[in-house]
Amino acid sequence: MNNKIIIAIDGFSSTGKSTIAKQLAKQLGYIYVDTGAMYRAVTLYAMEQGLVTTEVTNINGLIESLPKVRLTFTFNEALGFAEMYLNGRNVEREIRTLEVSNLVSTVAAVPEVRQKLVEEQREMGKEKGIVMDGRDIGTVVFPDAEVKLFMTASAQVRAERRYKELIEKGDDVAFDAVLANIEQRDHIDSTREDSPLVKADDAIEIDNSNLSRAAQFDQILEIVSKFS
Repeated sequence: MNNKIIIAIDGFSSTGKSTIAKQLAKQLGYIYVDTGAMYRAVTLYAMEQGLVTTEVTNINGLIESLPKVRLTFTFNEALGFAEMYLNGRNVEREIRTLEVSNLVSTVAAVPEVRQKLVEEQREMGKEKGIVMDGRDIGTVVFPDAEVKLFMTASAQVRAERRYKELIEKGDDVAFDAVLANIEQRDHIDSTREDSPLVKADDAIEIDNSNLSRAAQFDQILEIVSKFS
């Protein structure tokens, strides 16, 4: 591409946002930022500090601890993408567990958490040439992004994908628990007061319930190429 742009990818959990974002970044030579990993890392920190559990949410304690949370991405050449580091520690695998998934929407709904991470995300995109995925990239973080995509798929299909992914990693999970988590996160993300998950008016919706990864990539690359 001749002109560097910002590509904002929003959508529901387990719609493959990160996968397509990584593919696009690699194809275009862009920087990829997984904002979901940032919220997951804050959630992991809150869990380890006993600030957030399935029974208790210490919002004030979480807010007070935010200055102690340092998030960085470090590129792993072997894997071909940047991994999430929390206070200098690689937490890429730890943040992908169902336990973190069950609490991340609660943590992400805290306005002070969103403010901290949105500021960091905007700083990352100042030079453009970036692909960023999350829940509010095209509506809040980069409302003027040149390309906005909104990913969706049925809850059943998304749960099947997520369940397969977790099983392949060796996690001991039940499909019903994964589906319940998907539905719970959809509800929390879509109904929270601060930056709810909504499709930007000028975003292009991609329903990949029945799309192969290759077909989806070709479709999205064609959209992006119009801005080259």
